[in-house]
Amino acid sequence: MNLSLGIVGLPNVGKSTLFNALTKQNVLAANYPFATIDPNVGIVPVHDERLYKIVELSRPAKVTPAVVEFVDIAGLVKGAAQGEGLGNKFLSNIKEVSAIVHLVRVFKNANITHVENSVDAKRDIELINTELILKDTETVENRINAVKSKARFDKDSSEQLEYLTNLLNHLNTGKLASDFIQTASENTLSERKSLFLLTDKPVIYLVNTDDLSGSDTTDTIKEIVGDKTIIAMDVKTESELASMSDEERELFMQELGITETGLDKLTREAYKLLGLISFFTEGPSEVRAWTIKKGSTAPEAAAAIHTDFQKRFIAAEVCQYNDFIEAGNWLKAKENGKVRLEGKGYMVQDGDIMIIKHNA
Repeated sequence: MNLSLGIVGLPNVGKSTLFNALTKQNVLAANYPFATIDPNVGIVPVHDERLYKIVELSRPAKVTPAVVEFVDIAGLVKGAAQGEGLGNKFLSNIKEVSAIVHLVRVFKNANITHVENSVDAKRDIELINTELILKDTETVENRINAVKSKARFDKDSSEQLEYLTNLLNHLNTGKLASDFIQTASENTLSERKSLFLLTDKPVIYLVNTDDLSGSDTTDTIKEIVGDKTIIAMDVKTESELASMSDEERELFMQELGITETGLDKLTREAYKLLGLISFFTEGPSEVRAWTIKKGSTAPEAAAAIHTDFQKRFIAAEVCQYNDFIEAGNWLKAKENGKVRLEGKGYMVQDGDIMIIKHNA
C-alpha cells in the first residue's frame, strides 16, 4: 500500500523547506504567501536498517525500499474554506492523503514574515483546524441534502440522516470529526468513511523550532492538541543535512547529538500512527520492503505484491528477521528449522521475510 503524507500549515511556516529537506528536491521556498500553488509531490524511500542488513547478506541485483509520498500543500489562510487564497483547491488536495502533517511555526525570525503578523502556535493551529472543519461542514451538509429525500422511505437512509445531522452539529461546535463517536450500523459508518472528511484523518503535529533543547516546546503544543502525535524539528537544520554528503551528514549529526534525521523520525511516527508494518521478500534478483497494515493475513500481504497472489494464494514460507540474520542466508535458516510454512490464517509480523506460494 502507498503511504502518503500531506504537509499543511499557514504560509511561511516552513512547509516547502521541509518538503525540500525530505525529498531533496529543489522546490521554490519563498518568503511570501502562495509560493506553492499546485501541490508538489515527492517520493521518498523509507530508511529501514533491516532492509540493508538483508541486502548485505543476499547481495541482490536490485534493492527496492518501501516509500513515502510527501505532498506539499499550499499554505492555508483564514477563509480558505470559502475559497480565500485558492483555499478550496488546496483543501481538495488534502482529501487524497493517508495522514496530515500539520506544520506549526514556533521559531521567531523578523526576516520571515508571518501571514498573521505574529508567531502564536495556539492561534495558528486553531485557524488551520477551523478551515478544515468548515470544509467538512460543507461536505456533510451536501451529503445530508442528498440523503434527505430517501430518508422518509428507507430505514438505512433515515439512520444515516440522523447520524450525519449529529455529526454536523458536532462540527458546528468547532470540534474535529475524529472526536465524533456514535454507535451506528456498518452501512452508516461506511457512508461516513466515503466522505473522506479532512478532520477524520490522522494528524502529526510537526513543530518547526530553532531550539530543540527547549523542553517546553512540545509541552506547549500538547496543551493545545492533547494526546495527538507531536514531533519537534528544526526544519532549517534538516534542510542543511539534506544537502550534505552521507559522510558530512553523519559527522554533523554527531556534533549536534542527533541519532536520526527528521525524515526517519517522521516516517517512524507515521507508520505507528497509521498502524503500518513492513515485511520483506528476498532473493538473488531483488530484496524488497513492502508496507502493509498491522494485522494483515498472509494472503493480504501477498496482495501488496500482486492482487492475483491473494486470489491464488496457497501458502507462505516465513522466516523471522533475526533468525535470517543469524543464519546468514535463506537456505541456512531453512536447515536450522527457522523457516515455517504458514497458511491463509497467518498474521504477518513486522520484519517477516516471506516467499509467497501461489498458482497465479
